[in-house]
Amino acid sequence: MSQVIAQRMTARIDGDFVVFLIGMRVNRPLKVWKWMPVAAQMPRMLVELAQQPDLGLLHARTHFGLPNIMVVQYWRSFEHLARYASDAGAAHLPAWRAFNRAVGSNGDVGIWHETYLVKAGAHESVYNNMPPFGLGVAGRLEPARGGLATARSRLGLAAEDGPTP
Repeated sequence: MSQVIAQRMTARIDGDFVVFLIGMRVNRPLKVWKWMPVAAQMPRMLVELAQQPDLGLLHARTHFGLPNIMVVQYWRSFEHLARYASDAGAAHLPAWRAFNRAVGSNGDVGIWHETYLVKAGAHESVYNNMPPFGLGVAGRLEPARGGLATARSRLGLAAEDGPTP
């Protein structure tokens, strides 16, 4: 487990990047044979991506809260993400095809994703008494003080009247 950093930190990352949220929802829990194969695919993909950093995944974290499972992913670019998703030699495309054959739109298992293109400097974050987390793992952590002390200043916006977290 990572060590807690006992100060306010912010995440910095060079250039544009992508935040990709992907998840599944178990709609019919008793149909384990339907949702378990779907749930098993994401860890395989994450291992593949971790073993090949040139594919563009910067960091991923899985959040469990049945009936939902969600993975927050940070990618170097949308092009990296799209190339991985459509690569017949990678784990994703065969898993997607298997899902469509086994589940499709029958309602047993829900799947979803959201893609956010983040322009350089168009993000801000703060972590206090936290181990490295989220964008702080995908990028790098710096102390949130001086010109990085407030959300407004981290975003490069005009001064404000009071402190911002």
